[in-house]
Amino acid sequence: MAPARLPLVVVVTAVAVLLLAAPPAGAALPRVAHAPKAGGTLAVLAVGDWGRRGQFNQTLVAQQVKVKPGVNLSSISRTWEWWGRSWTSTSVISTGDNIYDDGIANTSDPLFKESFSNIYTAKSLQKPWYLVLGNHDYTGNALAQIDPAIRNVDSRYTAIAKSFIVNSGNADFFLVDTTPFILHYWNNTKFDWRGDLGYALTASKAAWKIVVGHHPISSGCRHGNNTELEQLLLPVLKAHGVDMYVNGHDHCLQRISSRDSRLQFLTSGGGSKAWAGKFKATPDKVEFLYDGQGFMSMRLSKTEAHLAFFDVAGNALHCWGLTKNAGAGR
Repeated sequence: MAPARLPLVVVVTAVAVLLLAAPPAGAALPRVAHAPKAGGTLAVLAVGDWGRRGQFNQTLVAQQVKVKPGVNLSSISRTWEWWGRSWTSTSVISTGDNIYDDGIANTSDPLFKESFSNIYTAKSLQKPWYLVLGNHDYTGNALAQIDPAIRNVDSRYTAIAKSFIVNSGNADFFLVDTTPFILHYWNNTKFDWRGDLGYALTASKAAWKIVVGHHPISSGCRHGNNTELEQLLLPVLKAHGVDMYVNGHDHCLQRISSRDSRLQFLTSGGGSKAWAGKFKATPDKVEFLYDGQGFMSMRLSKTEAHLAFFDVAGNALHCWGLTKNAGAGR
């Protein structure tokens, strides 16, 4: 008989994140427990495509992420007054392409500190960063970014596997590795996590189910819709009632509503180099698109989600809300 699996505790600054017991064989996406704020509210930042040693305005975006976002309430509904209150994130989600141009060579690569530790220095950003890998991370040593030794360099950096789950009370975040499903990279020896994801989504009792991957499924920006993910991933998301798919890869900020489900496609890939000036058509409804730098924030309770995009100057570009019945996800 195989020995019982013991829980592993990973310390991220003052927060201890516990790797929970894995699901049954065939559905074993590892898990991280992340406690929400008192009262159950989550305040999460999402930023992607950033790691450029501070260049291409990466440092300016970092400066805006660390401060309380400012909102001109004269031009935005009072619904968003909570943005004017004290802003403290509980975690940060990275949507991939964490280190340009070719990831890192190993956990001692100085590029890691130059592009992450030395840039995101604010006290308010000393929180767990949950990360997916992007295609540029794969051109380096992708395994170095999920090596536990990297947390000895910076304890915030939490990428415990290529695909994993963050359980956060009102919301479950399913971070998935999309790169192997892109035809350019695909072969049948790659780990197919779709069954694991489907199992985990079925088992989730969270009010909000949010899937995070690097590549877009539906996009009006430079890369456009991804055919492979439309075929391989999108049916899984729709079948299990996923609320949001958050991605990077396109260096823009955008919100798109699915044409035939409640799913929201949210791109936050403006962490550094942007302004491609190239756009694509998508059959889904483009609610907002900004071809520039910035980040996304979300505040989640059991029944409400308040989301916003901010630009490199800290201006609120687009704010919106979603609601849930109190029993949703249970």
